[in-house]
Amino acid sequence: MPPARTRVLFVCVENANRSQMAEAFARLHGGDGVEAVSAGSRPSGVINPRAVRFMEEVGYDLTAHASKSLDQIEGEFDAVITMGCGDDCPWVPARRREDWALPDPKHMDDEQYRAVRDEISARVRALLADLARTA
Repeated sequence: MPPARTRVLFVCVENANRSQMAEAFARLHGGDGVEAVSAGSRPSGVINPRAVRFMEEVGYDLTAHASKSLDQIEGEFDAVITMGCGDDCPWVPARRREDWALPDPKHMDDEQYRAVRDEISARVRALLADLARTA
């Protein structure tokens, strides 16, 4: 039987920027050993075109993603990471919970947007390494 994959859920309000990028980085950094999902407490229904463009710069195609609601998410997770959605985030079963409280980059200039993207990448890489150590 193959080893269980680490399940990680990333949550923000619109599921259009931060959580989408985090899901993408978890897939990039975690490979087949990670099942990454993202959702929003009030999803916008679209991925921000700037998120698509800035993830393309690092070799990831976000156009295959969809903005989805937490209502569509099932099961338990090894980690649930919220990104500043506060009280709007319902409880999802998880062994570990963190709030990264990253600023929403949707109104930022390109340089600031890339800085948020790069911070998400670094945090996802650290999270996956820590989850692997504590598995």
